[in-house]
Amino acid sequence: MALLWMIVIGFVIGLIARFVMPGNDAHGFVITTVVGIAGSVAASYAGQALGMYAPGQPAGFIASVLGAVALLALARLVRKKQA
Repeated sequence: MALLWMIVIGFVIGLIARFVMPGNDAHGFVITTVVGIAGSVAASYAGQALGMYAPGQPAGFIASVLGAVALLALARLVRKKQA
């Protein structure tokens, strides 16, 4: 059940991140979900490194969206350099 919850929340975070970050990103369900989950994990580790979260404590919703936006921006930079 926890895995299903993580997928649903990751998808919602990925959708919000794509909405916040303007541009033409034609990504599907899987990539949107992976970006949302990875953004949440990145925000958790960054928050722990900065002392904002205790070890094992997940990032908040806003921090997760910010992490996903940062990953989308990084993906765009990588994609731009390839073109």
